[in-house]
Amino acid sequence: MLLAENFDIEIAKGLSEAEAIKLLKEVGYNELPSAKSRSGFAIAFEVVKEPMFLLLVAGGLVYLMLGDLQEALILMGSVLVVMGITFYQERKTERALEALRDLSSPRALVIRDGEQRRIAGRDVVPGDLIVLAEGDRVPADAVLLSCTNLSADESLLTGESVSVRKICSDSLEKLPEMTRPGGDDLPFIYSGSLVVQGQGVAVARATGMNTEIGKIGRALQQVESEETALQKETNLLVRNLAIFGLCLCLLVVIAYGLTRGNWLQGFLAGITTAMAVLPEEFPVVLTVFLALGAWRISQNNVLTRRVPAVETLGSATVLCVDKTGTLTMNRMKVKKIFARGEFFELNDGGSLLPDTVHEVIEFSILASQMDPFDPMEKAFKKLGEDYLAKTEHIHMDWELVKEYPLSKKLLAMSRVWRSPLGNEYVIAAKGAPEAMAELCHFDSDRQSELSKDVQAMAQEGMRVLGVAAASFQETDLPDGQHDFEFRFLGLIGMEDPVRPGVPEAIKECYSAGVRVVMITGDYPGTAQSIARQIGLPTDQVITGPELERLSDQELTTRVRDVCIFSRVVPEQKLRLVQALKANGEVVAMTGDGVNDAPALKAANIGIAMGGRGTDVARESASLVLLDDDFSSIVKAITLGRRIFDNIKKAMAYILAIHVPIAGISLIPVLLNWPLIFFPVHVVLLELIIDPACSIAFEAEPEETDVMNRPPRDPKAPLFSRHAMGLSLLQGLSVLVIVMAVFTVSLYRDQDEAEARALTYTTLIVANLSLILANRSWSRTILDTMSTPNPALWWVVAGALIFLAMAIYVPFLRELFSFAYLHFIDIAICFVAGMASILWFEALKILRGRNRHNS
Repeated sequence: MLLAENFDIEIAKGLSEAEAIKLLKEVGYNELPSAKSRSGFAIAFEVVKEPMFLLLVAGGLVYLMLGDLQEALILMGSVLVVMGITFYQERKTERALEALRDLSSPRALVIRDGEQRRIAGRDVVPGDLIVLAEGDRVPADAVLLSCTNLSADESLLTGESVSVRKICSDSLEKLPEMTRPGGDDLPFIYSGSLVVQGQGVAVARATGMNTEIGKIGRALQQVESEETALQKETNLLVRNLAIFGLCLCLLVVIAYGLTRGNWLQGFLAGITTAMAVLPEEFPVVLTVFLALGAWRISQNNVLTRRVPAVETLGSATVLCVDKTGTLTMNRMKVKKIFARGEFFELNDGGSLLPDTVHEVIEFSILASQMDPFDPMEKAFKKLGEDYLAKTEHIHMDWELVKEYPLSKKLLAMSRVWRSPLGNEYVIAAKGAPEAMAELCHFDSDRQSELSKDVQAMAQEGMRVLGVAAASFQETDLPDGQHDFEFRFLGLIGMEDPVRPGVPEAIKECYSAGVRVVMITGDYPGTAQSIARQIGLPTDQVITGPELERLSDQELTTRVRDVCIFSRVVPEQKLRLVQALKANGEVVAMTGDGVNDAPALKAANIGIAMGGRGTDVARESASLVLLDDDFSSIVKAITLGRRIFDNIKKAMAYILAIHVPIAGISLIPVLLNWPLIFFPVHVVLLELIIDPACSIAFEAEPEETDVMNRPPRDPKAPLFSRHAMGLSLLQGLSVLVIVMAVFTVSLYRDQDEAEARALTYTTLIVANLSLILANRSWSRTILDTMSTPNPALWWVVAGALIFLAMAIYVPFLRELFSFAYLHFIDIAICFVAGMASILWFEALKILRGRNRHNS
């Protein structure tokens, strides 16, 4: 970018890094108040409102009324344990969300120590020189020092949807005071506004809460949880189970009071039943799994800006991706040159090039920036360094006089140079081959020949540019490029190499039932060449002009089979998304520019490019691809499916384990048997169930077939009748076995404490067996043993240690009303507990054989 004439080079050096660090300490981070981490008191207050907490306190009060101080203290102590678990879960969730907020902070391009560098927007300080371009969010209130055709959308501050025109400050020595936003031809830009056109350099004057938007107090960047279809379904399930649990609780209290005449003990039995049935783990599982899932996905270079996208990922059926930079490296390399009617292949500096192509390379470099950022211009510079270094074709001492920029009417740019030894101007031009033909005044025959040469290179997957040269001896340069007498030098074919791992990722998508659609602005031949390399079908291609002529109905029909769309402009992406969605597809769409925002918003899952994408594209997307790599999207889909699978496993386990707990609480009351459960027993069970749900199942790796099955139907419920039936059967089988142990113990005239110890031990073993069985619904427990999950084994070990202490530590044995168990008793409990899930393991084996036979 060319700076204004009065822009002092010393100012252009910007702040030093030391000055910026000092200012950052003085004025603080450039951020607005957002959702802060909750304090310990706030979390404690939320725990106090939890039904489980209230039930524990109520149970403790009843024990105090009964004069049992020991039991009362134990239950009150359990309150601290429950709070500890809740603290851990809440803090782990919040840390994950905080990490996501940090990642989603807008970025800023600043000049420090004379160098351009990309920093987090929160690190911008007053005095920073900010470089702005189309599509950028302005990170701070600032005064423009230099600008070219710059307009900004300030609707966030003013409510006016029309963008406003900006000018540069008249004085660089004394900068004007900032005024309120709104109105054209002001040199001020404001934090949160969007650059919709042009480019510029500005000096930051206010950051954070001192900006105009800070005064309003609007938090711009924040990851928020939204209620999803899955959350609504879970809330409904929790409500229904809670109502059922309350009815069961009242039934127990009434039945106990009427049959035994002790209403206080009946109230205690009712509390125990309520604690046993209450499904408080469901919302915990959903919150923790989605938040930690978003964090896990961010570890694979995909930022989740909207948590519901985690849930939607597993159901994506179509993945629309840009070619450049996503499927390819976005690092252009010159592959072939056409000059004087011949094609010349390049092989990475391995051999000398003929003199015929030297002039083409020379003028391609002259038509480019001396220190280029553009990938194609970098490729020209590298070509010169490889082949023409230290020759007369490299002109480091030439003076740049004028530049004719690219325009919508003419896709070509020219640069005018003056040699130190000559009086005439040398003009180098590069651009689209058709623009070069126009500048060189080709007749129709010559244009036809050129078109064939371009097509031949494009079919090999190359991006083709034309190069032309001219000379001019007049003192006053013309206003337009057409006034020069250009001569055509040749064509340069460049390729953008396919990213490593993309062909394998495409293959994985197809095996997972996800169709990949490539959308590019390149020629059809280029697109087809890349498609062949990565494994996409190449038989059908729709170009942008063809797409424009199709009606919505015709497009909806065509998109079912076509996987390549070439010469597409960003505005047409929205039509493609709408056509795919009209066919019932769940669409994931990538985009990087301002014009991609509508398509990103319309897609079920919008994926913005984090490396080269604009801030407005990032804000419109559900996900941000931090490394712009297609393989990362596929990893995110895999993780999305894993997260949903694990939520389903955890909830199936919760439903299954509550069946025997509820049954054991209710059946003895109805049959006038001794009670098996007291509140302290339920507390110990909860110490196993909660970590199993929120830690062990969340950490479970994905199933081996997770990317070998079609996407799930997003409208399908979390619990189908089949899944719910299996969970209830698991729970009933455990209940039957456990009650059988209790009944046999009573039948053999074993005392109440021994029967309780045997029954409870069997239930703990059955509970652990349920956890192991639900790790996978397709592989047996023995098969899953080789799959690492350290968190699971901590839960299992902790449960067995707690159980051993409750049975063999005299104080705890008395507290739990257990009797001492011998080795043979323990062995019987283990066999009975594991037998409760044998039918489910047999079902897995049978299913596996059926799949193998089919």
